[in-house]
Order: sequence, then C-alpha cells, then structure tokens
Amino acid sequence: MSIIAVGDKVRAVYKSGEYVAEVVELTDRRAAVKVLAVLKHPAQGDLHKPHHSDIGFFHQRRALALNETIIVPLPTIVFHIGPVPDYKQSLKEALESEVASLKQQKEYADRSLHELAELKKDYFH
Repeated sequence: MSIIAVGDKVRAVYKSGEYVAEVVELTDRRAAVKVLAVLKHPAQGDLHKPHHSDIGFFHQRRALALNETIIVPLPTIVFHIGPVPDYKQSLKEALESEVASLKQQKEYADRSLHELAELKKDYFH
C-alpha cells in the first residue's frame, strides 16, 4: 500500500463535493489539500434532510475555489490517477452534471406522480 505524501494529487470529498487536490501538509490523521479541480458539485439544501425544500434554511453550497485549502481526514482521500482537469472547465462540467441529475429526478418524480394519479382513479373510481 502506498503512503500519501506532500505533493501527491488526490481525490477529496468535502461537504458533499468532490475535488482533485494536491496534498500540501500532513499529520498522522489529517491532510491539508489545495483544490485543483471539481469532480462533483456540492449538493444544495440541508444534507440532513435531503430532497426536502420546505425547511427553515435551504443551504446554497458553492464549490470550493481554485487553490482553496481544506483539511480532510486521511482515510477519506485516495490517489488521483491521470491528468488534473482544468479548474474552470471541471467546475462547469460538475455544475452541469448536478443540474442534469436534478432535472432527471424532477422528471422521474413528475412521471411517478402522474402514474399514481392514474392508479388512484382506477383504485377509487
């Protein structure tokens, strides 16, 4: 098993987003990493009540900025294999992917509601 070292490129999850980052400092249990690219845009809303919009405070989560440094537990990071994507392009792709996923969930929910309404008519005509 390889040991992570300062300078290594890693994948790190932070507050529901996923990033390519460079290790800048290590302790025995944590790593400080500098963000280089966005792989998954952070989820919006309350992470403790996913898919609920009727909550007191609906969190808007921005992706971490280029070169922003975060502290993550060592067991949560893995080596990044391959080239590091361009930050702006990776941010755009991650945001578009999150939007597409939410649209797909909405279309599924709308279709499911339609089918359930049809079943209700059949059940209770």
